[in-house]
Amino acid sequence: MKLTSLTLALSLAGSAVWAGEVAPKAVQYGEYGEVAASLTGVAGDAANGALIAGTKSKGNCVACHELSALADVPFHGGIGPSLDGAGDRWTEEELRGLVANAKMTFEGTMMPAFYKVDGFTRPGDAYTGDAGTEPLPPILTAQEIEDVVAFLATLKEE
Repeated sequence: MKLTSLTLALSLAGSAVWAGEVAPKAVQYGEYGEVAASLTGVAGDAANGALIAGTKSKGNCVACHELSALADVPFHGGIGPSLDGAGDRWTEEELRGLVANAKMTFEGTMMPAFYKVDGFTRPGDAYTGDAGTEPLPPILTAQEIEDVVAFLATLKEE
């Protein structure tokens, strides 16, 4: 009986957190692409954000950006701007918008939209027919977006 009560309590607690999460299609972008409200209502974990930024199967920020804080991760790219000092250059709201969908700020950017589920340009459909159907899952979860934003906000100019 105790195990059943505990399982029920944990599942209700989990759904309460999930219920507070902003879905990708419900994100409110400002005039310049900023996202004022947290996507989860839970503070981001900067340490986890650093892991996501340096993990190839997740954010993989270092594939395109130089990032001194992740110097131990090899093969930093030079396509995007350096993220050193990102916490001084952009507000938390601007960082959230850039990570969620940078195209809302910089039309035509090569940066992927990490919190988008539809409206993609999918040239692979014409050639292979193997592209997944929309809606697709977002690359990062809402909490992972918050974690990356928390990490980027710690990157100050020295």
